[in-house]
Amino acid sequence: MTSRHDSYGDAYIAQILSEVRVFAFVGASANVSRPSYFAMKYLIAKGYEVHPVNPGQAGKEVLGRKVYARLCDVPAPVDVVDVFRNSEAALGVTREAVDLKDRLGVKVLWMQLGVRNDAAAAEAEEAGLRVVMNRCPKIEYGRLSGEIGWMGVNMRSVSSRTPKVSAYGVQSRVLPGKLV
Repeated sequence: MTSRHDSYGDAYIAQILSEVRVFAFVGASANVSRPSYFAMKYLIAKGYEVHPVNPGQAGKEVLGRKVYARLCDVPAPVDVVDVFRNSEAALGVTREAVDLKDRLGVKVLWMQLGVRNDAAAAEAEEAGLRVVMNRCPKIEYGRLSGEIGWMGVNMRSVSSRTPKVSAYGVQSRVLPGKLV
């Protein structure tokens, strides 16, 4: 069975990344080698606000941001609930996001690479949320902005010069028509 969530048009992803400002990363990690850590670091460097959510790290800081135990503890607004948990956990996170939609202002449910739950997507859409599954906002931002190619390699030009490194340690180029 083919789902409309098997692929997304670039315009759909670009519109989401252009309209949102605040992410809640459910399943965020303080471990610098974890994908959630680097995705948060990248999005912060691109001007997004990111709230890490992880009950095991609650009250601590990751990348200078307070870690919250649960999604309901995060201050409003939250535009995107980004699920960095396994596919089975996505339905519970989705239900919490839907319950908090009006209080937090949630507009998008985003499930990370390898995370797919069609029942969660259906519930989120029924509640009026836009849904992205099996994608990473860091990768999509970089790909759509031209900073990185599909394989994560900078494809803009061949040069011996490297881009300037931001305060967060992320290389950044000045882009015309920047997404953020």
